[in-house]
Amino acid sequence: MTNQMNIIDPLGLPTNIPLAEKVRPTRLDNIYGQDSLLQEGSVLRSMIDKDEFSSFILWGPPGTGKTTIARYIEKNTSLGFVAFSAVLSKIGKVKEIMERADYLLRAENRKTIVFIDEIHRFNKSQQDAFLPYVESGAVILFGATTENPSFEVIPALMSRCHVFVLKHLEEEEIIAILRRGVSCLDLSSTLDEEILKIITHRCGGDARRALNNLEMICRRAGQSNEITPEFALEALSSRSLFYDKRGEEHYNLVSALHKSIRGSDPQAALYWLARMLESGEDPMYLVRRMVRIASEDIGLADPNALTQAIAVKEAVHFLGMPEANTAMTQLVVYLAAAPKSNGCEVAFLKAQKDALSTAHLKVPLHICNAPTKLMADLGYGKNYKYAHDFEEGYAYQKCFPDEMQEKTYYSPSQFGFEKEIAKRLQWWHNLKKKQQKK
Repeated sequence: MTNQMNIIDPLGLPTNIPLAEKVRPTRLDNIYGQDSLLQEGSVLRSMIDKDEFSSFILWGPPGTGKTTIARYIEKNTSLGFVAFSAVLSKIGKVKEIMERADYLLRAENRKTIVFIDEIHRFNKSQQDAFLPYVESGAVILFGATTENPSFEVIPALMSRCHVFVLKHLEEEEIIAILRRGVSCLDLSSTLDEEILKIITHRCGGDARRALNNLEMICRRAGQSNEITPEFALEALSSRSLFYDKRGEEHYNLVSALHKSIRGSDPQAALYWLARMLESGEDPMYLVRRMVRIASEDIGLADPNALTQAIAVKEAVHFLGMPEANTAMTQLVVYLAAAPKSNGCEVAFLKAQKDALSTAHLKVPLHICNAPTKLMADLGYGKNYKYAHDFEEGYAYQKCFPDEMQEKTYYSPSQFGFEKEIAKRLQWWHNLKKKQQKK
């Protein structure tokens, strides 16, 4: 199209291009794994078919078709189209393009589609630069991101964009894409299906990565070496677990670990622990999470859980990795097997709510200290009952602010050590009622 501009694509048409580019689909029906997103009558498909667009963001894992969809639109739209990468482009160039789009709208009443790959790489202030042009209609913004746009795209842009979610590719879809790639390679023999499965299992659902690995294996083999499963495994022997320590997948795996422990499933918890450690996660981050779990999900049902967590923190400091992995395993199993109670967390949240709404209330004078004569003369500490001076070490006195009723925030469960705590609290409660009757 004569209206198309692209500041990241080369001007020529080189023949020595990566396999992933050779097999990139040129028809929507050939994009694997996104059938519901691109089916007839869907919102995105209707935009494409009618060539009538509003701003949108494509959100999905790497290698699932975001750029392919954008490239298809670029080749088939009658609108102006500019594509660039947030990684490679400076914000000054972006503003220049935006101003050009604004001129085209005012001079020719023509809108411009601006496709921003990896839009999350622009910071919040840089994203602000797009807003006036999106609001005026000069620019129809297409964004692509592997990160959750709720966190990475400013609310003002989010409110003006549809978000289309691309799903993770299934194994059979990756294998179908690899078969297409094999047909584009000059191979002296066919590749065994087992080799395609090996590549698929090590690509993390990323079709681009799978094709790059296929091409690398074939180049390494050359024309002389037979490509066997053993050869493929050796070629892919470097760490290839799919994990982004700063992205959404990081939080998904942390959530899986936490909820497996909360759900008293030590087997699943160990799996998620191993996934994160083998992907290079900071072990101290994981221990900090487990210290929190010890108090949030176990609490006084097993007070030793917090002690165990702090001990493992010291073990990780002292031993380092990988020697400390058994200590972390010990902690995960202990926490998952421990009786569960969120009584302490619930108690704090209830108390927090009251504290925020009653922060103006004063501490009752009888439980205030009186370090000076003036304070004592003003009534600080007057009539305070020192519990140790009374029978059974207890003397009832109201410790809430005078204007507040007494509240019950913490209620122990009937699991683990909290059964004993419930007995103790009931004992103190009975003493309170006994003294209140006097």
